[in-house]
Amino acid sequence: MFPAWYALIVGVLIIAQWGFFLATGQVPELQSEPYRIAFHLVGEAITAIVLIGAGVGLLKRCLWGRSLALVAYGLLVYTMIVSPGYFAQSGDWPFVVMFVVLLTMAVVAIVRLLRTGE
Repeated sequence: MFPAWYALIVGVLIIAQWGFFLATGQVPELQSEPYRIAFHLVGEAITAIVLIGAGVGLLKRCLWGRSLALVAYGLLVYTMIVSPGYFAQSGDWPFVVMFVVLLTMAVVAIVRLLRTGE
């Protein structure tokens, strides 16, 4: 059930990461680009919530779990392609590598969902 657990864990980690960044004042865009970052945060929150829902649905073997997981992974792939640009621009390469690893794992999860229907 890799796709289920991966969706659930990544969804929780997205919320935890943004919670940490916001709590420690590491989001300067709140002052410099408040509208852009607000829209970005909403997108990330939606992605996280849908991933968590998909993970739960897959683990409970709900009929809608697989469909929701494919939507969730679509959101995640978009995020994993767009988000590293910020970190690359600031020279924070460990985060860029993290996104590449997470994207690779998301592709594995999608392939497993499509092949096995997990």
